[in-house]
Amino acid sequence: MELSGHPLIRELCSLALPAEDYVVTGSGPLLAHGLRDVERDLDVVARGDAWKAVLRLGDPSVPLSGYGCLVSLFGGDIEVFDRWLPGSPAPDEMIQAAEWVEGIPFSPLGEVLAWKERLDRPKDREDIRLIRRHLEMSER
Repeated sequence: MELSGHPLIRELCSLALPAEDYVVTGSGPLLAHGLRDVERDLDVVARGDAWKAVLRLGDPSVPLSGYGCLVSLFGGDIEVFDRWLPGSPAPDEMIQAAEWVEGIPFSPLGEVLAWKERLDRPKDREDIRLIRRHLEMSER
């Protein structure tokens, strides 16, 4: 299946957010690179007009990290943050560093690997292994 056919990507695209004002992060970049499926909870960091648009669609709350604001859309399928995890680059830096896949901005896998390793949560360990293997294969 093409990325654009994925249900979460279709939901994201239906928001018609200005692509220069957001980046898909979390496990979304693994989906973009075909490393694994993401069935729920596509994480997005937004700024500017994209963040303003999201605020018109839902009420902000405090994410589990306690850092910044989160707007949950589509019953939690899409979670839009005004900043990412503590210790991560600022939204402007994240958006500027994005890799584009099928017209959608995604955090580079190297960045995803860095914060997943830093957090070292049990739920991230398989992702870490997948990203490392992918990056090693890409270097060959």
